[in-house]
Amino acid sequence: MAKIFIYGAGSIGCYVGGRLLAGGSDVTFIGRARIADQLRDQGITLSRHDDSRWYVPPERADVSTDAASAAAADLVLVTVKSAATPTAAAELANVLRPGTIVVSFQNGVGNADVLRAALPQQTVLEGMVPFNVVERGPGGFHQGSAGELEIRQTPAMQPFVDEFRKAGLPLIQHADMLPVQWAKLLLNLNNAINALANRPLKEELSQRAYRLCLALAQREALALLKRAGIRPVKVTPLPATWIPNFLSLPDALFERLGRAMLTIDPLARSSMSDDLAAKRPTEIDWINGEVVSLAKRLEQTAPVNQRLCELVREAERSEVRPSWSGEALLAELRAATRASSARRDGM
Repeated sequence: MAKIFIYGAGSIGCYVGGRLLAGGSDVTFIGRARIADQLRDQGITLSRHDDSRWYVPPERADVSTDAASAAAADLVLVTVKSAATPTAAAELANVLRPGTIVVSFQNGVGNADVLRAALPQQTVLEGMVPFNVVERGPGGFHQGSAGELEIRQTPAMQPFVDEFRKAGLPLIQHADMLPVQWAKLLLNLNNAINALANRPLKEELSQRAYRLCLALAQREALALLKRAGIRPVKVTPLPATWIPNFLSLPDALFERLGRAMLTIDPLARSSMSDDLAAKRPTEIDWINGEVVSLAKRLEQTAPVNQRLCELVREAERSEVRPSWSGEALLAELRAATRASSARRDGM
């Protein structure tokens, strides 16, 4: 049986790895001592928004705090936060066998490139996790939204496809993952808005003012992607270019039309909101910051996403967690857009 290693035993890593374990795969987790102790003591309890449940007993939870254990890996799923990718790449470069498959199941669009540069003898693939996972107590992980795993297509990955299918995690394969990654990132632009709102996702998205904030951020990103010649794929029932208009609908109409489209656990929050709550650094530079970086490469500006980056960084430094109202945040983002236009017109 193929040996699968999860490098990064956080919420996503434990959920995906736990599901693979529950499906009968041979899985080892590599993570911090806190998580290792929890999994060894509690096992892994998994749940999903549709009330599905899985349990992996403690004796089946193989956990290591040493990356050297990955020397036995046939497949490595990298699920660490984006800031830790260079460390992951350096550690794995010292231990992986040539030919090992490495999949970046991370936010952003450039983590696989960082891994690939450090792992020239391995096959590094871009992957995408579309759903939200939250930690619910020691060893407990809950999938709060819908979606299927997506990955770059390559013959080298085919021996593992059945492992994911048996776990109920079928892989959607693509020849080119960049349009898929950008499609996911467009949706993830809401992470910052949700973190600043300090509300559950479902509650936040039920309010038009917050949705208008997201529509502004998405329209800005879509204009830049069009200029760059990148066409995001359709990862929701609506094409990416239609979503800002859908978000702008009145609350009652949005709720009625969106009920079949938006399957979100009532208590789920974005990972960025969870990071602020735990006083951890966020991934803002790898989400909204990617839009800002794209704008700079195109010699353009991205005032909405730039301001969201600034507000999240301010929240990271603040002793008091901000809770922006939708109206106040929308006014802030519109002001940033007007200021940027004024500077451009004055040049």
